[in-house]
Amino acid sequence: MTVKKLENSSDVKVVAEEVKILTNLLNESTEQLVGKELFGKIEQLIQISAKQDYQELEKQIADLDNQEMIVVARYFATLPLLINISEDVELASKVNVLNNTEQDYLGKLEDTINVVAQKSNAKEILDHVNVVPVLTAHPTQVQRKTVLEITDRVHNLLRSYREVKNGTINRQEWTEQLRASIEILMQTDIIRSEKLKVSNEITNVLAYYPKALIPAITKFTSRYKKLAQKHGLDVSDATPITMGMWIGGDRDGNPYVTAETLRLSATLQSQVIFEYYIKQINQLYRAISLSTSYMKPSHEVMHLSELSNDDSPFRTNEPYRRAFYYIESRLVKTERDLVGITNQNSFLKEKDLKHLDQIPSYNNAQEFKADLEIIKDSLEENRDQAVVKSYFTEILEAIDVFGFYLATIDMRQDSSVNEACVAELLKSAEICDHYSDLSEEEKVSLLLKELKNDPRCLHVNNQPKSELLEKELKIYQTARELKDRLGEDVIKQHIISHTESVSDMLEQAVMLKEYDLLDKQKARIQVVPLFETVEDLNNSREIIKEYLDLDIVKNWLDSQNHYQEIMLGYSDSNKDGGYLASNWNLYKAQKDLTAIGEDRGVKITFMHGRGGTVGRGGGPSYEAITAQPFKSINDRIRMTEQGEIIQNKYGNRDTAYYNLEMLVSATIDRIDSKQIVSEDHIAEFRSSMDEIVKESNRIYKKLVFENPNFLSYFLQATPIKEISNLNIGSRPASRKKLSDFSSLRAIPWVFSWSQSRVMFPGWFGVGSAFKHFIDADPNNLKELQQMYQGWPFFHALMSNVDMVLSKSNMEIAKQYADLCQDEQAESVFEIINQEWQLTKEVILQIEGHQKLLSDAPTLQTSLAARMPYFNILNYVQLEMIKRDRQDEVHGVYESIIPITINGVAAGLRNSG
Repeated sequence: MTVKKLENSSDVKVVAEEVKILTNLLNESTEQLVGKELFGKIEQLIQISAKQDYQELEKQIADLDNQEMIVVARYFATLPLLINISEDVELASKVNVLNNTEQDYLGKLEDTINVVAQKSNAKEILDHVNVVPVLTAHPTQVQRKTVLEITDRVHNLLRSYREVKNGTINRQEWTEQLRASIEILMQTDIIRSEKLKVSNEITNVLAYYPKALIPAITKFTSRYKKLAQKHGLDVSDATPITMGMWIGGDRDGNPYVTAETLRLSATLQSQVIFEYYIKQINQLYRAISLSTSYMKPSHEVMHLSELSNDDSPFRTNEPYRRAFYYIESRLVKTERDLVGITNQNSFLKEKDLKHLDQIPSYNNAQEFKADLEIIKDSLEENRDQAVVKSYFTEILEAIDVFGFYLATIDMRQDSSVNEACVAELLKSAEICDHYSDLSEEEKVSLLLKELKNDPRCLHVNNQPKSELLEKELKIYQTARELKDRLGEDVIKQHIISHTESVSDMLEQAVMLKEYDLLDKQKARIQVVPLFETVEDLNNSREIIKEYLDLDIVKNWLDSQNHYQEIMLGYSDSNKDGGYLASNWNLYKAQKDLTAIGEDRGVKITFMHGRGGTVGRGGGPSYEAITAQPFKSINDRIRMTEQGEIIQNKYGNRDTAYYNLEMLVSATIDRIDSKQIVSEDHIAEFRSSMDEIVKESNRIYKKLVFENPNFLSYFLQATPIKEISNLNIGSRPASRKKLSDFSSLRAIPWVFSWSQSRVMFPGWFGVGSAFKHFIDADPNNLKELQQMYQGWPFFHALMSNVDMVLSKSNMEIAKQYADLCQDEQAESVFEIINQEWQLTKEVILQIEGHQKLLSDAPTLQTSLAARMPYFNILNYVQLEMIKRDRQDEVHGVYESIIPITINGVAAGLRNSG
């Protein structure tokens, strides 16, 4: 497949033009708000930064007082944000143009389907491919919903700029609206004054559905089917994209996730999709005003019409409208029964709302769809195909994708919690008083015995229960109620963090069995292990072999079409072993686990716990998927989408469509593609990678785990403590105390390195490992260059390091190192800096490039445009950290550091 990235010189020109307008308006507004003297200092800082005179920049910023710092911080936090909006608008515009022209671009769905359609198994591939973005809360999502709403207004105004230029929109009025939004943005609290609750995180994420995800997914699904139909392939039942949700069900390390939040998550999701359906039915009711004076509806439509309570005399000859009234009555009744609310956006008359009990609910979403298809079929019989295509396509696709539940909620808990709960249950049931002291073999034997004993529920006794067990049991009870009420798809997986043994998986099964979510014959919720650390990844093969060979597991898989999901953790494996060790062990684990499943007739599917930044598995989605091991994607793939990445990818319907298209095209490409590199070469590459990774892991551990000064350096030379105090998520930054490295969450770990511009998790240990390999044999450099040119996995690996290095700045990082109080800690920076220089040198050698980002000119231009601004923010942050640590920052000035954190994150984009 020919691939071409969305790189175009006109993009750069348009963005530059829009950024100039935004910058001028920001400058005018800021000068108006703060006066010429202070604004003059801002202009001076820009000039100094453009010259990269960091010593002078540090001096000038140190001379600002706290009041001036607030203004400076807000200005430089706002400008990168405005640049982001302009780039997003240009991407959305470009996507629209490309979708309506014959131009090619990387991941274009039409090209992908044209290629796969030539295969003998094309229908099978297109029928079953399923990509699931799973939206999650994020401890480093720093922007408030209010700020996102303002940026949406700016986005919408910029979308109309072309109409301003051609005169169809008054330029002066448009400019004033844009100026007003910027003025409001400059005077709005960027950072929350209170910590987010789980309920806030749920509603924040759900806001993306009506404005972007639902229209993008329905449009994509419809187009997917039409493109397949062009090749004579009927894939009418395909759902290439469905959605997942973690918020409300992911309680690993988050004490605020409870049965109530799980219920709330499912309830609010259901409300979102019911509101969408009712809005669509309202539109159909208003639009399809066909009269029996001019057409003859089907008998089935007339039957629906006769069931309707719409007694308006103006509807006598309008059976379709009467039918829609009846359908809406059933929808409103169904929503009330399922979620306990009566929809306020319905067009139903007051008298009918009072008598909903007389209306039958829909038992499931397919019954709702069947009623709509009765109307659709009647219209088609009357040759009203244009009406059908214009008004029915989107809602019918939505029903198949979203049902009455919107997105599948994943449950997740740590294995240690499951073990504690099972141990308590076994003791209270007088089965085993010391479960945790048993050997692994004894645990497995005991758990299997309990799982095969169908009638017995361990919790049904009068024994007092711990607070932890009570809380967990309520969650499983709620899960059972939600599945019974909203359908099986509302919850399908329970993930086990820190899976280290088969007993960890069977303990999860015992907890599910307590509320009949699993028995010895079938599983209504699948047990999904999460392998996170390098050690866990290495042990995963034997664990999965033993688990899949259990007779009871074979029964469960029979009830789940022989699919077994495994989740892979990128963040913790990176924190545990470094960038190369994490990626390579994940690659090998996928390849080996796929083969283990294949030997047993089980389709292993993977859930990728990826974050935005490279240190957490991030990077361009298309390359990330096509770089997966050969045969490791059969038809399904799920991946987490977190925090600011959700806004970047799914902030509007056009960019949402584009990013979803990338995901599905890449998945089909990976399923359909042949092995690019021969097995002999892969074996050679694998041997070389093992050697390189071993050295990289040694280098990484020598610094992170063996250097006694490293943790002290990290705590002093990054804003981890300041990040931990931010109101940016419901989840704590660490599981225990912040000074305990092992309990520090991987996400704040990565975020802190991004803020200090080191980007440590995305490259450390890479340079030394490759240099060691190259020095061992002069031919090894040539081999690495061949790997880069011909092996998608290795190419993506190197490209991501290239991108991370380009966003780091070791001169600024040195200023953070100077925050250290002791020389021993500060000496760690010298090790890091030497490795950075070496890594850059070696990466460019392997790529055959003279400078970083040679293959990504648009990103190169984008970074060049924003670097001077968020470099200033770093120096503001540094100065405020110094003042804060000297207890010179109080009251309103405490907001300055959070503002700089927000601004640097906005400038880097994929920082969390």
